[in-house]
Amino acid sequence: MSARLALLVGAALLCGGCEVPSDIGKPCVLVKKSTTGQKFDPVTLADIGAGDKDFISFGSLDCEDLVCVRDANSPIQTSGEGDALRVLGYCSKSCVPTDDGAPQLQDFCAVNHPEASADVKERMSCRALLLDAEALEYMRKNQPEEYRATFGENASPYFCAATPKSN
Repeated sequence: MSARLALLVGAALLCGGCEVPSDIGKPCVLVKKSTTGQKFDPVTLADIGAGDKDFISFGSLDCEDLVCVRDANSPIQTSGEGDALRVLGYCSKSCVPTDDGAPQLQDFCAVNHPEASADVKERMSCRALLLDAEALEYMRKNQPEEYRATFGENASPYFCAATPKSN
């Protein structure tokens, strides 16, 4: 019995030192609400236009928190071909910025996924991607059906996302 206990304690200690990569920064397929009866459709190049704005999608099964973003400064990446062409972003999660505007604890939005690009790793922070907090709250209170259809139950504009590049 004591050999089993020692083996379990040893395994627990070994796993305690293992770094489990989060999905933040991992490539993912951007999705949108389906018009064909399915739950989601992949986002197309036509949906993002010139790609000069941030894009966020809720419901991406590629991400543990179901949030996939494409920031305005990331090059447009796709997968698939022809009608199956899908626009890629990277996995994110909601976050809370610090009161003084400084970046949140770096560990919270840290990118340690092996498939994440170096560019995203360098620029990741907690920042607003949607409307500002006041506009989001106004819409949630005054247009609850439209709000839920667009943002689900999300109540914050802040997500882990790559910061804009300075010129």
